[in-house]
Amino acid sequence: MKASWDIFCSVVDNYGDIGVTWRLARQLVAEHECEVRLWVDDLRAFEKICPQIDIRRECQQQAGVEVRQWPEHWLPVAAADVVIAAFACQLPHAYMEAMAERERPPLWLNLDYLSAEDWIGGCHGLPSVKFHGVQKYFFFPGFVPGTGGLLRESDLLRRRQAFQGDRQAQLEFLQGLGGAPVADARLMSLFAYENAGLDGWLDALADDVRPTHLLVPEGRILGDVQRWLDVAPLGAGDLAVRRSLTIQVLPFVPQEDYDRLLWCCDFNAVRGEDSFVRAQWAGRPMLWHIYRQDEDIHLDKLEAFLALYTRSLSPEARAAVLALWQAWNTESGMAQAWKNALQHWPQITAHAEQWCLEQGSQTDLAAALVQFYLNWI
Repeated sequence: MKASWDIFCSVVDNYGDIGVTWRLARQLVAEHECEVRLWVDDLRAFEKICPQIDIRRECQQQAGVEVRQWPEHWLPVAAADVVIAAFACQLPHAYMEAMAERERPPLWLNLDYLSAEDWIGGCHGLPSVKFHGVQKYFFFPGFVPGTGGLLRESDLLRRRQAFQGDRQAQLEFLQGLGGAPVADARLMSLFAYENAGLDGWLDALADDVRPTHLLVPEGRILGDVQRWLDVAPLGAGDLAVRRSLTIQVLPFVPQEDYDRLLWCCDFNAVRGEDSFVRAQWAGRPMLWHIYRQDEDIHLDKLEAFLALYTRSLSPEARAAVLALWQAWNTESGMAQAWKNALQHWPQITAHAEQWCLEQGSQTDLAAALVQFYLNWI
């Protein structure tokens, strides 16, 4: 008999939460034959990454997943065999009562945020609180054995490599988004939070001897791009040229198209968690804009990841990558940091692919969750 899974997602971080849980729900259905209900409290945010969503419906089927609107006033439903509270969201009290009323209590998991910090491995899989005898467990995604791994569909790397080896498919895809890249240009994507350091980076790109074609999906960074260009509000389809830099605004695209966009580019600047992981699977040099937290504790997470990510680079290339990521996340010094990174471009490019393959050799997050459940029963 198939196990039933309930995944609860409270959208608080501009598509990252729903991005992760939607990918996970689909993979559990497609690859592990699970019955999945995905409870979401903001269907409008969901619609941005999955245009097929009907925001007016309380219950609908999408890609084999039963998508349910998480209502403000909860209506009684039977609890599933496995219950995932994504990113420590608080489950409805009535649902928790339903978990306690089951003859066999469900496996209750808090699927936490991704981190490379050392303490993650020691806390992964440990019991947390109890509610009327129902035990909750910590489940931490991660980059090393002993953690929950990363979201990765079983055929993802094969599909990515095939697409990157097909230049015609890439051109047709990019044309479908609004235009072909400038000839001989370095193709880059930019998806980030607001960042005061952007001006210096755009100045450096505009003054570079090699042309750059920068693809900017609609999002929060667009206002900073607009101010640098000193133009009227930008929208999908707009294009601007400043010396060696061509900037093209793209529409906000579904997840599958965003993956392909990352695969097309020579360099990807990304934000949050879902885009961060997908950029790693692209096997291309990248830059992460980590979500800012109080007292700058996000910088500890950034430092932990960089220590892991750059350990196989030469000292010079490692210093260049560290300086670039730190400049972007402290909003200063991007122009010089970018120029320094370009001096080590071949090594940084080769390293991105090697990192991807190393991570791809580990158990993925969905498989790790299923195995945790099988071990638990």
